[in-house]
Amino acid sequence: MSGAYLLDRFPVLLLDMNQTFMFGADRFGPDEDYTATYRDLGGALPPERVHALITACYAYLAVRYRDPAYHDRFPTVSQALHVLPEAADVSDDDIRRLAQTFAAHELGQVPAPYAAALHRLAATHRLALIADIWAEAESWRHELRRAGVLDLFEVVVFSSDLGSVKPSPRAFHRVMEQMGVGASDCVMIGDSARRDVGGGQAAGVAAIWIGDGDLPDDADYAVRDLLDLVA
Repeated sequence: MSGAYLLDRFPVLLLDMNQTFMFGADRFGPDEDYTATYRDLGGALPPERVHALITACYAYLAVRYRDPAYHDRFPTVSQALHVLPEAADVSDDDIRRLAQTFAAHELGQVPAPYAAALHRLAATHRLALIADIWAEAESWRHELRRAGVLDLFEVVVFSSDLGSVKPSPRAFHRVMEQMGVGASDCVMIGDSARRDVGGGQAAGVAAIWIGDGDLPDDADYAVRDLLDLVA
């Protein structure tokens, strides 16, 4: 079955974000200069403290991201920082700066060819965005607006707004309710077999997997890249 034919079957396209049309996200690791970002926000904590706090926050969230018990009660970065023992003596202003620092390193960019692809899809389909992010969503809305694609999405659901992460079907149900459509009207497009395909399956939604390899169980179709699907 061709990708174009598969798209023709569904009036509503539910899109993942990272590695689907946004790239360069999740810049975390021992070589990342978190302090430079934090200093630009006016913070004065020592570099080693900043690095330790961002690292501890990432570890705290990563454990919960893998744990099904947290799929529908996933904390935001700010919530994580507030409960970390390592941050017990950190001021509220510095918690805010650290959360913004985390967001800056979690955020990716929408390249122009992918923005153009979203415009092409929006010309023939209704679009919604279902994206897992850990920090608060303001920076992502700004990037989507910069790329000229935010208004293409009829509904946008970020996990940090909802408190649920895929493969929980909660975001899918929220989108379908707000758009007034059923599962049979929708297809999910994303790169994660577990979260995008699995979340779609849990909500009764068909799925197109973006990846290079064997077709995951329960995916209806696979393409190597969103641009290939649009082409």
